[in-house]
Amino acid sequence: MRSWKCLTDDVLFSSLLTISKMENMNKNRTFKLDIDVRFRDLDALGHVNNAVYFTYFEEGRKSFFDNLYPERDLYDFRFILAHIRCDFIKQATLKDHLTLHMTVGDIGRKSFKLYYELTDRNDYELVFAKAESVQVCYDYKSNETVRVSDELKQQLLNYKDK
Repeated sequence: MRSWKCLTDDVLFSSLLTISKMENMNKNRTFKLDIDVRFRDLDALGHVNNAVYFTYFEEGRKSFFDNLYPERDLYDFRFILAHIRCDFIKQATLKDHLTLHMTVGDIGRKSFKLYYELTDRNDYELVFAKAESVQVCYDYKSNETVRVSDELKQQLLNYKDK
């Protein structure tokens, strides 16, 4: 059995979480997705459950790649989520209207980082959460990591935070 450490490359281990980089996010290179809080997203205290934020990030990744490759099938995206971390800054409730901002971070030989910032839809300065994920390019047939393709790298660079 392979360990996750074997699947990753320089991006995952080159630095620890750098969520603070989001403060300097280039808004011109940001993918945005509006998110409506659903009643089912709430916990017993009436705020969005912490696990739901990761669903929001997943929806963001799905929409991001659908936007990059609208003609491709979901199964054409050959990467796995190797790492994700979130800093919860402010609790969101049912009345909040959210926007997820995403940008690309480091692009390594086999992996790439995505940064996320979940804000109020009408006031981007009001931040609910910041997160970072590392995706590793992966061939499901051979069960091995693969290099980031030149085509994917070019697409990612359009959203790369300098």
